Amino acid sequence: MSARVLLPWPDIEVPDGLDAACYDGVEPPPAGLDGVEFYVLPYDRGPEPPKLIGELPALRVVQSLSAGVETLVPLLPEGVRLANGRGLHDLSVAEHALALIHAAQRDLPRWFAQQARGEWVREHTRSLADSRVLLVGYGSIGQAIERQLVAAEAVVTRVASRARPAEDVHGVDELPGLLPAADIVVLILPDTPATRGLIDAKALRALPDDALVVNVGRGTAIDTDALVAETRTGRLRAALDVVDPEPLPAGHPLWTTKGVVITPHIAGGSASFYPRAKKLVAEQLRRYVRGEELLNLVAR
Repeated sequence: MSARVLLPWPDIEVPDGLDAACYDGVEPPPAGLDGVEFYVLPYDRGPEPPKLIGELPALRVVQSLSAGVETLVPLLPEGVRLANGRGLHDLSVAEHALALIHAAQRDLPRWFAQQARGEWVREHTRSLADSRVLLVGYGSIGQAIERQLVAAEAVVTRVASRARPAEDVHGVDELPGLLPAADIVVLILPDTPATRGLIDAKALRALPDDALVVNVGRGTAIDTDALVAETRTGRLRAALDVVDPEPLPAGHPLWTTKGVVITPHIAGGSASFYPRAKKLVAEQLRRYVRGEELLNLVAR
């Protein structure tokens, strides 16, 4: 009897020995899921798809298409393996991070507003070239962002959870000494007890005037109230794809604060993501059928 897999898209290559059903996270799940062994979570479909994890008695593997899986780990039944989408979003997030930086440095919201008014008023702006960029969260996404920053001739300092001197990577405990020299801080951090509130009021005060805070990781890495306080005075600027709380409530001061650019948590969802995700899922299914080690397994 074929093992059953539950996939978010019907056009994924499924090897012999597997029987595929489709659940896109929008329509209700199909019937007859008791035999599902391998569940690929629909991407970016809200809280409902993860709830299905506990309703699949034969489940052996959950494949997430997101890099961050901290909210899924508590939902896993004993013995169920979890794999994440490490690598799928690297280029998408890197592109978006650079777009946010360029938008802030070159004052694009101002020029877009002028275009809408039909005005032609010129002024020189900041630049990314030669800016000192502190890259906090030096994993695969951080490395992809770094490649684009270096191409733009920025000066990059790498920061990770622990120092790796051989790779010229600083530890996060060194942030107090690094922040005062940063023109731009880029955060690519997961939501963990160690990262929540890492950029607090004290850290923000350590940044020089007119510094730019960029967040493409998780909103909880920044103390939102402290960020509001610093940006409303105009001392700091921000370019945010993620916020806390999320979604940002209507009327929240960040929406209208001058010098703050906001996008609605879309950095990872570009067109390049989908073919890469389907390729990863197909490879995982081949490995599963052959009894081989899966890629991107997450330690519990």
